[in-house]
Amino acid sequence: MKKESGIHIEGLSKRYGEGATAVDALKEVNMSVAPGEVVGLIGPSGSGKTTLLKCLGAVIEPTQGRMTLGGEVIYDNGWRISDLRVLRRDRIGFIFQAPYLIPFLDVTDNVALLPMLAGRPNGEARARALELLQALDVAHRASAETSELSGGEQQRVSIARALANRPPVILADEPTAPLDSERALAVVRILNQMASQYHTAIIVVTHDEKIIPTFKRIYHIRDGRTYEEAGEGRALQ
Repeated sequence: MKKESGIHIEGLSKRYGEGATAVDALKEVNMSVAPGEVVGLIGPSGSGKTTLLKCLGAVIEPTQGRMTLGGEVIYDNGWRISDLRVLRRDRIGFIFQAPYLIPFLDVTDNVALLPMLAGRPNGEARARALELLQALDVAHRASAETSELSGGEQQRVSIARALANRPPVILADEPTAPLDSERALAVVRILNQMASQYHTAIIVVTHDEKIIPTFKRIYHIRDGRTYEEAGEGRALQ
């Protein structure tokens, strides 16, 4: 059987509680993101966005359904991965609204830390970090302390960190919320470039109206159900 790379979700549901007090946060969600594609996920507060991202990120367990990440079934009415920590470290990149950089490490070591934790030699991990910093146009800050970076530079470093272990999947949760229009669009441009260059499937959860027109495909989520639509796919200059 041919492996499906990227992100594939089939009939994914998540129920909190039991009986009369049960709440269905996700209701048979279906979603697909191809390698090299950046897809938007939008919806009002309480619609299920965070729950879906946590299920995809192996932070919480779904109630039923099937999830395939990077050609590997990770959940099929139960986890199919024995060590979820290793899955999160090696197979999924996370980008958050705040960069969450480690203040006592310099920029290079912030990016190199995950490959080091995965067992790669320090020299190899640092070389990978410098490659990504160069691709993201922040190599000139490689030895800087994180407190010396601008907000846009910090977010670029967090993107480099998410890519450090070459994950097939990146989950970005409101990555442009604290940025102005110019920097927000720059982050989206970078995500598209990185998706194409590294063949990564990326989901961006956002309320940011500045970037929504840039997506070629969008999933709306309402009351725990997803609805796909074609986006504007507005060109990024």
